[in-house]
Amino acid sequence: MAETYYVKSLDYVRHPKEDIVTMTLDGKEKVQFQTVRDMVKRRLIAPNTASFGQQRRLSTTILDENYLTTYRPQGIIFHTEQKPDYVLPFDLGLLSTDNNPPTRYYMIKKDVPLHYNRQLIKGWKKFIFKNFEDLKQRFPTPQDAWEAANGFRISKGYKALPSDKHRFVDYNEAVFYNPVKIEPVALFGYRQNVREMAKELGMLHFSSAKKFCERMMSQRRI
Repeated sequence: MAETYYVKSLDYVRHPKEDIVTMTLDGKEKVQFQTVRDMVKRRLIAPNTASFGQQRRLSTTILDENYLTTYRPQGIIFHTEQKPDYVLPFDLGLLSTDNNPPTRYYMIKKDVPLHYNRQLIKGWKKFIFKNFEDLKQRFPTPQDAWEAANGFRISKGYKALPSDKHRFVDYNEAVFYNPVKIEPVALFGYRQNVREMAKELGMLHFSSAKKFCERMMSQRRI
């Protein structure tokens, strides 16, 4: 894929209207923040993530042949001319001081503030990169990042994470501190209502971001 495609994974909600949305932490509860319809209408995605003692930010994923997985099973794929403030080779939760961090924070039902307010291991910024090209040069594959992150955890006195936490490195994080002006490309998700939403918004639809990447890579080979 010659162009850079970003993904913002979104929560699926049923009320007050079936939609896919960003969420944010408000006190002890996660609440709806921005709907995909609003993102497409305004051509803008606002920072929503509030966790690990960091300033509010927009956490996205850059799609690549080695990073085809997404945090959630549905979301929006987009272009932007803005550059991320930084990129990481994995989910920031991998560097939490928690020795048993949940790989799916969006599924947490109890003790939400406890998990979202965990601290990060001192020195975590060594995994920050200014751009995706530098990241890939240092960590060509997710497995490289997995081994480096666990080595870092051990060096700081924390446990290496077991293999069932490998999901943390299946995708990268591209972080923006400011609202991001976007050119919407497609919606993805296996639910029928996501397909219908894409049609309503005049957008392409794919069952997953991986299917979108396969289409783009196939066209590039032609």
